[in-house]
Amino acid sequence: MLSILHHPQLADCRRLFLRNYEISINIGVHEFEKKGEQRVLINVDLYIPLALSTPKEDHLNEVVDYDFMRCTIADRIAQGHVHLQETLCDDVARIMLAHPRVRAVRVSTMKPDVYPDCEGVGVEVFQIKNEI
Repeated sequence: MLSILHHPQLADCRRLFLRNYEISINIGVHEFEKKGEQRVLINVDLYIPLALSTPKEDHLNEVVDYDFMRCTIADRIAQGHVHLQETLCDDVARIMLAHPRVRAVRVSTMKPDVYPDCEGVGVEVFQIKNEI
């Protein structure tokens, strides 16, 4: 299996990442899940062509700001209750992939408090823009 990091369309990219971003959100399909927030850990990798992310003047506007990842997640969460982690992952990935500098995105979510006998349950999605 081909690793994402070795995908030919990403060979000229740098990877920005957000690791274990912990949020409390209303998520779940069960009635007890709809009555309160749950802890969710979100991880994001953005793949950005070096030509669009290599600063020449050492200025923030030359790169994709890390705040973009956090703000995108916060904006999606502000829309209200989410039934499925798959929906949350897909929505966040779609919005991040719409950024003009982002070529590909990987998003994962994990609910760490669902089962006492494992670290967590979650979902991951990877998407590449069709046009390069």
